[in-house]
Amino acid sequence: MKSFLLLTASSLAWTVASIAAIGPDYQRPDVAAPLAWKTAATPADALPRDDWWTLFGDPSLNDLEARALAANQNLAAAAARVEQARAAAGLARSSYFPSIGLRPSLDRSRTSETTDNRFPVAESTTYRGALDATWELDLFGRVRRLHESARADASASAADFENVRLALTAEVAANYFSLRGLDRELALVTDGVALRRKALELVASRRAGGAATDFDVARAETELASTEAENLALTNRRAALQNALAVLLGAPAPDFQLSALDSPLSVPPSVPAGLPSDLLERRPDIAAAEATLAAANARIGVAKAAFFPAISLTGSFGYASGDVDRLFNADSKLWSVGPSLYLPIFQGGRNRANLARSRAAYEESVALFRQRVLVAFRETQDTLTATQLLADQAAAQERAVAAARRARELAQTRYDAGYVAYFEVLDAQRTLLAAERAATQLHAQRLLNSVGLIKALGGGWSHPVAVASADRKADF
Repeated sequence: MKSFLLLTASSLAWTVASIAAIGPDYQRPDVAAPLAWKTAATPADALPRDDWWTLFGDPSLNDLEARALAANQNLAAAAARVEQARAAAGLARSSYFPSIGLRPSLDRSRTSETTDNRFPVAESTTYRGALDATWELDLFGRVRRLHESARADASASAADFENVRLALTAEVAANYFSLRGLDRELALVTDGVALRRKALELVASRRAGGAATDFDVARAETELASTEAENLALTNRRAALQNALAVLLGAPAPDFQLSALDSPLSVPPSVPAGLPSDLLERRPDIAAAEATLAAANARIGVAKAAFFPAISLTGSFGYASGDVDRLFNADSKLWSVGPSLYLPIFQGGRNRANLARSRAAYEESVALFRQRVLVAFRETQDTLTATQLLADQAAAQERAVAAARRARELAQTRYDAGYVAYFEVLDAQRTLLAAERAATQLHAQRLLNSVGLIKALGGGWSHPVAVASADRKADF
């Protein structure tokens, strides 16, 4: 008998599972993807799957990234959201199975003496112990669509986590390279302060000997004070970037210190861009948008299933007796089993409104998905274009630095020979410092653009998000 019941239950479960669910199966919407980028991509190997920042070959950056991934609070919050979404998917999956619970009870009762009762006054005690079970037969796929939606939400949450991770690592790298660029500028400006202080001493000495004027001294003092002010402004900006890095690393700003380095900046790496269509598989924000779209699609099926009957099986098996010693005797056994049917007849338009809302939410998700893809194409094209233009701009700026250096040397020679006033030397020094700072800023900007390009390409991440798809679309 038990074997027969088990076989019957298994057959019923298999039959229910094989029935097609109400509602459309997910299919990725068409998106307009360009065949190639406007700027030719650099041929290279694929990006590293996770630690993309190692492309820059900077041990200090590698250490900062590791610390940020271990202690950043926004990333920890995103990880907690992933666990919530996975738990919600598990909760939805539990609806596939029967709900079974133990319900023991003890009842004592006594009839009233003052009511019109044909039976004598009596007191009774009833002991009960029963297992209750209920199971929704998912004939029309409501539970399956709920589970499908929850799994897609979990996939979206996982992709969101990867997007937070990518944004975090990119921000750490951007702040780091900005800070290192300021270190190089500070080194230049500090050298400029020393040079201007020495120049002031020289001009003051020459004025004492009658070879320079008060105007020359005033100009030298102005240049020195201005350069000192620039030095302080750069120091303030560096402190702000250092504090921003501390927050990204999950450390209190007063406790975080990143020593200045006078070493050259990293060389911007070659970043493989691939084909525009690759972005659909690379970027976690696109994966999150698509998973959200799949969840919205599944909710249409949930809304459609509300129009159909809901069938449940309920059962109870246990014992009941007025004598606890006889509770588990064979003649104390009780059981019940049977189906229940809920057929929606009149809901005041609730189900149709809910279906309309689900369809509108799906259309919104389609639009947001397509918009996210368009933004991804634009971000990537912007950084690809900037890559070549910044390289050309940096080369031109290096030529400007070389010319400014020659001009300063000529001005110094002319001044030493007595042909020009010292303000011409000061002008040449100011021009050289500005050119060198501009070259340093461009180098840092190229590094930041490389970080932006890697981020726009998805950081080498390849999403595992699997969204159910089928050629058939069910219609209500």
